[in-house]
This record gives sequence, C-alpha cells and structure tokens, in this order.
Amino acid sequence: MTAPILITGAGQRIGLALVQHFSAKNQPVVMTYRTRYDAIDELEQLGVHCIQVDFDHADSLAKLEMTIRTHYDALRAIVHNASSWDCEQNNPDFNQLFDNMMRIHAKVPYQLNLALADLLLAGESVADIIHLTDYVVETGSPKHIAYAASKAALDNLTKSFASKYAPNIKVNSIAPSLIIFNQHDTPEYKAKTLKKSLMGIEPGCKEIISSVELLLNSDYITGRSLPVDGGRHLK
Repeated sequence: MTAPILITGAGQRIGLALVQHFSAKNQPVVMTYRTRYDAIDELEQLGVHCIQVDFDHADSLAKLEMTIRTHYDALRAIVHNASSWDCEQNNPDFNQLFDNMMRIHAKVPYQLNLALADLLLAGESVADIIHLTDYVVETGSPKHIAYAASKAALDNLTKSFASKYAPNIKVNSIAPSLIIFNQHDTPEYKAKTLKKSLMGIEPGCKEIISSVELLLNSDYITGRSLPVDGGRHLK
C-alpha cells in the first residue's frame, strides 16, 4: 500500500484543494479538519481518511498520533496547512492571541514532526515535511503581529528539522502571499490587495499545489522557503 500524505487543516480553501488534487491522482491522503464542511462528506466517499481535530485541546495531538499509528505503518509526507488568521484588532486578549498563534503555527508542527518521524522514515523513499508559512515572515505585519511572529517561528523550524532529519526527510516551507480571496472580501479590498504584487492577480490554489509537487518530486531541495508571492517583495 502506498504511504499516505498527512495534510492538516484541510477542510477548506488551500488544504481542501491539496486533498482533492492528491485524491484525484490516487495518492492516499489523511487529512485533519476542525469544522465539518460539506466537502468532508464528499472526500470520505472518495476514500480520504478525514479526522476531526481541534488543536486548541491539550489532548488533540496524542489522539491524532494514536489514530495515525492505528491505521498506518508509514507516511509519505506531512503538509502543515492548519492555520488561523487572527489579529490584534479582533482579539484584544493579547496573551491568549499570542499563545493561540504559536500553538497552531509552531507548536503543533513541532510536536507532530517529532512524534511521527519514525513513520516518515519507514517509507520506501525519501519523505517530506512541508510547512505553509507566509510572505509576512520576511516583513512582519503591524496588523497581525502575533500571526507573523508565529509563522516566522515555523520558518525557523524548517531549518532546524531539515538539519535534524537529512538526508532521509526533506523539510521545506512554502511562503505565500495572496492565493485566493475570501467570499466576504469587498471589491475595494480586492483591488487594493492585487496592487501589492507585480503580477497583480489572484493566482488560485494551483500555485500551492504546484509548489508542493515541486518539493515532493525534488531529490535535493531541503531547508528552504519557496516564495509564492507574485513578486510582492519588489513592490
């Protein structure tokens, strides 16, 4: 049996697109989700192993690890996509906000990478860990301070785990800026955001899918962050 790819936070948007992509290629996928959207039913009918996980709960990681080990002897890759776009303006409890951002973006990947390393090493080929970070790792963000700091922590974990697990597990990051808009985004917000990059487009999830495929198929890239930002750093 082909070892599955574990994708966290895959109930919607980029994570969901990744699961649908690999499922269509007959690559086994295990995904976690926090909220059960309608797409989960469709994925389960396609044979995707969908696990409800709320990483805010202290025992969630132990339960997830137990579930994975009960069903699988090896993993092909882990894609850390679970994320929260919370900010100081919407959450005035700054202590809680910072802890929440660090938990979901840094502590959860840190613990899962350590807990499931033996399953990654048990496969027949070199395995992968991929962290979804953010463009703001390079710049910071005055409106999303805790979020940016936690994504920067994840970027640093990429380097540490790449050194720790080489050459048997490649560890990389993907750092996107705008990929897809939210349904509630206004025309004014969209126009303002599109002007921030050289390319000036909403590229869609295919850009992240292509980036993940690139890293999975590479025999040589590790410890790196792949920018998917439309040349935003040059604006």
